[in-house]
Amino acid sequence: MSETEGAHHWLSVLTDLHNRGIQDILIACVDGLKGFPEAIASIFPQTKVQLCVVHQIRNSLRYIASKDQKAFMADLKPVYRADTKAAAELVLDELETKWGEKYPIVLESWRSKWELLSAYFRYPKAIRKPIYTTNAVEAVHRQFRTLTKTKGAFPNENSLLKLLYIGINQVSNKWTMPISNWALTIAQLSIYFKGRLDGIIKI
Repeated sequence: MSETEGAHHWLSVLTDLHNRGIQDILIACVDGLKGFPEAIASIFPQTKVQLCVVHQIRNSLRYIASKDQKAFMADLKPVYRADTKAAAELVLDELETKWGEKYPIVLESWRSKWELLSAYFRYPKAIRKPIYTTNAVEAVHRQFRTLTKTKGAFPNENSLLKLLYIGINQVSNKWTMPISNWALTIAQLSIYFKGRLDGIIKI
């Protein structure tokens, strides 16, 4: 799929969501799909886009020799766990000095995507993790795959949708743990996105 075709596809998806009633998105964490950030910007121009750091790490490791992966990850971890964007960039410089000649594609990828990868640094440390990874969404997808992998073929689309609907209802009953730092997160987001949470939540 070309970048143009990717952007066209995601534009149609986001347009559909907008038409169905979604008026605003504060932060969109995406996994590097081509054209997705551009499509978001065209439909929801106020949305802050964050590339999923976990996906970036996984993609990087595909190009790292197995014998180097442990050492590379030890040097990479201080980049995305830094206290500030400036501190992260200093460590990224060190990472490139050490590994850039051996794995130029990996470092070039981090450099070219850095502005979107590092977007979460503008927020307080306590609320960054839910912002920089799509893992929560992927956990739901795993539940869906568990439901469907043993069913074989479905007679029609509605039968699949019914199964997924029942499945998500069953899974949601287990979501009883409170979200860590949720009150703090909402309070801070209401400051960063002043006025855009009014009428939706009460703090």
